[in-house]
Amino acid sequence: MAYLREDEYEPQVTEEIAKHVKAILSLLGEDPNREGLLKTPERVAKSLQYLTKGYQEDGKAIIRKAVFDEQYKQMVLVKDIDLYSTCEHHMLPFIGKCHVAYIPDGKITGLSKIARVVETYARRLQVQERLTVQIRDCIQEALHPLGVAVVIEAHHTCMQLRGVEKHNAITTTSAFSGIFLSSSRTRNEFLNLIR
Repeated sequence: MAYLREDEYEPQVTEEIAKHVKAILSLLGEDPNREGLLKTPERVAKSLQYLTKGYQEDGKAIIRKAVFDEQYKQMVLVKDIDLYSTCEHHMLPFIGKCHVAYIPDGKITGLSKIARVVETYARRLQVQERLTVQIRDCIQEALHPLGVAVVIEAHHTCMQLRGVEKHNAITTTSAFSGIFLSSSRTRNEFLNLIR
């Protein structure tokens, strides 16, 4: 996972976000001028820019940088991809694993590109349901495989730290296209492999 370098943060954006963070600290009853909080607004501003860097990335372009002709027509599965995203409702993290499979139709992509696609869409304000579909659609549209399968399993800190406070709840979402929809045998093979 690549971190944004200091020169990749837009100074005006960082400064503007930091001003708002400083105001939020005051509204919460804190003194933003005390020693421990002096640099907090800038740190939070940079953190938010990093957590949402996916808005500046194009998943299809990532895949298209590494497309190769190959007559392999069996399942390609990349499982247990670490996933870190931010819930758009509470701006709290959700963390889990993503499993992605596709069945090529004359074209394959570099395996790391699959993980990069997950990262691109995860690094936006998200809901897990949309994230699952965006990953599927990106791979389907960029590679035109016979089918794509995506399953995400995640812990949502907005459910763990506040609200219902259910610490062990896991949310699972899935999205399928092509042969993964039309063939229960293919879909079941994928589901068995990710267990």
